[in-house]
Amino acid sequence: MIRNLSTLVALRNTEVERLQTEMAEKASVRERYQKNLDRLTGLYTNSGASGNLPLALAGNCGDYKQAVMQMAANHKLDLNMHEADMAVSQLALNAAWVRREVLGKVLSKQQKVVDQEKNVIERKQHDELATQLWYRGQK
Repeated sequence: MIRNLSTLVALRNTEVERLQTEMAEKASVRERYQKNLDRLTGLYTNSGASGNLPLALAGNCGDYKQAVMQMAANHKLDLNMHEADMAVSQLALNAAWVRREVLGKVLSKQQKVVDQEKNVIERKQHDELATQLWYRGQK
């Protein structure tokens, strides 16, 4: 039974480690999204005012800003969806961690019970040996 519990705890450990790795990867992707979003925002805010330009250039500059702003909006939506996915993954990680901890406690309790049973058996053996030695000394 202890071997089975140990195996289950090891499996739960593996699951937790896998989920932690997955969360680290998702955090890295989130960081990339955020940096890209910052760059896109910088592109359309730093492109300058289009009101002082000739009409054709002003139109091009306006179209450029609109396209970059739309791309940034889409990127922001993707980032929000990714963060929602991260929240779900964090919940799964928390649940896996709890399952591992519960099994670990069950395993510890079971090991204590087995250790106590072994101690009882050893004490009985020692008592029997002591009794036999005492009888031999009486004869």
